[in-house]
Amino acid sequence: MSKIQDTNQKSDVNIKIDKLDGRKRRIFAKIEIPYSVEQVWQVITAYESFPEFIPNMISSRRLNDPTGGIRLEQVRTKSLMGMKISARSVVQIEEKFPNEIYYQLLEGDLKEFSGYWRLEAGKSSEAQDIVDLIYDFSVLPKPIIPAPIFDHFLSNDIPASLLAVRQQVEKLFG
Repeated sequence: MSKIQDTNQKSDVNIKIDKLDGRKRRIFAKIEIPYSVEQVWQVITAYESFPEFIPNMISSRRLNDPTGGIRLEQVRTKSLMGMKISARSVVQIEEKFPNEIYYQLLEGDLKEFSGYWRLEAGKSSEAQDIVDLIYDFSVLPKPIIPAPIFDHFLSNDIPASLLAVRQQVEKLFG
């Protein structure tokens, strides 16, 4: 299975990156997906299949959660200027079907990470289902990650990930 590499569609993703205190960033990204909320939900909650279609994600697996909830370990790898950088995170997930999925960092290579996916249903002018998929989160890298590399990741990989979700929905339900 191929991961999306085409960056020409980046204009389909609305992304805003706010610089907060120091190196902390708040990211708001949105993409329109012409399918139902339930179809998009199926893709964004198939956590263990993320490496099959999300760029630079090499691992996403469920861990045992003592509270009976959803706990994931994810690893991303990025090659940039001849360097290969990997980042591991363990996140707690709370699903509020069918509209929101909350993430909270428990441990990993980031200092802070929390946010959510939100699905907002609508209809096109042709009465077709449309979902605005919103990814809104705050993140603070550990000092070991250089700021220019981190900012490059945010501005390039977040839109590519949203495009990959849309492409996966189209592949499964189109």
